[in-house]
Amino acid sequence: MTAKASLIRAGRAILAVALAGLLAAAAPGSEAVPVTSAPARRADVAVTLDGIGTVRALYAVLIRARVDGYLDSVAFTEGQEVRRGDLLAIIDPRPYQASLDQARAQQVKDQAALLAAKLDLSRYAHLAQSQFASRQSVDDQQALVDELNAAIKADAAAIENAALNLSFTHIISPIDGRVGLRLVDPGNLVHATDSNGLVTVTQVHPITATFTLPEDDLPQVLAAMRAGTVPVRAFTADHRQELAAGVLLTPNNSIDTGSGTITLKAQFSNTDNHLWPGQFIDAHLQTTVLHDAVTVPEAAVQRGADGLFVFVIGADARVAIRPVEERLEQDGIAVIQSGLRAGEVVVVNGQSRLQDGTLVQAREEVSMATPPAAGTTR
Repeated sequence: MTAKASLIRAGRAILAVALAGLLAAAAPGSEAVPVTSAPARRADVAVTLDGIGTVRALYAVLIRARVDGYLDSVAFTEGQEVRRGDLLAIIDPRPYQASLDQARAQQVKDQAALLAAKLDLSRYAHLAQSQFASRQSVDDQQALVDELNAAIKADAAAIENAALNLSFTHIISPIDGRVGLRLVDPGNLVHATDSNGLVTVTQVHPITATFTLPEDDLPQVLAAMRAGTVPVRAFTADHRQELAAGVLLTPNNSIDTGSGTITLKAQFSNTDNHLWPGQFIDAHLQTTVLHDAVTVPEAAVQRGADGLFVFVIGADARVAIRPVEERLEQDGIAVIQSGLRAGEVVVVNGQSRLQDGTLVQAREEVSMATPPAAGTTR
């Protein structure tokens, strides 16, 4: 064998070895791919709608003076909880007490005049029977008696009005609630026409919140209301902390044509004061509950040209591509409608290096929590 032939044979051998190595490296399962996995689990999942909203007091009242006068004193502390009928402030009552006394005195005067007029009427009537007085005198005296009766009724109305104005000098809370910041200090002259008022009182136990949803969600909301009480939970704007649990009161009676949204109102007991008027919240309205649903981490569901699929890890540690139908995704959880059974293990992370039949080395994900609230149907 010539030297040239030996070199050609050696080159062919090296090429065969290299090609065999490449084929071995390309073969599925030649080396286990590290992935993170999680089993499909059954759980009860709340189907909810998520809307941004604002907390509002159940009732909010701007306390104004109803009579003019100097503000003598305030009987509340800013931020204080008050009950309906509690004293809030006092306006100088002396001018109104004097008006009441004057009205009562006028009534006494008119009552005395009426008594004298009735006695004169009786005398004129007796004299008229003996022709010592004319019928005109009797009629004039009767008119005077009627006039004084009317005056006494007017006096009673004046007394009632004066007493009412006097009562207005003691300003009381019309509702149970929390007092805001004082808007007028004692010693100032206040008027019934003042627009700024003295203080605000807001009822926050219970409290309400309004939030918006797309108009397409309205049928789901109405169906849930027909089925019974609709739970609503309030979360912080960053979705991290639940603030309160309440119920839906009602949707608005019309849809906003400009934004295509419907406004809804919910009520919360707010016994722990976690909700405050004007606060922004994320409202989660529960329309139904999917019982015993198959769930996997949202990251396990992949999107391909033919639709959604997952990588299922078999008993031989090799993955198989499985098409699935998804019901909804919610707080990192995917609810699988079909294509997957509870207990089957799916790949959660590391799918980029996988194909059908790839050998994997799986490390199970630590936990998969079922979402407490908001979801989006697919």
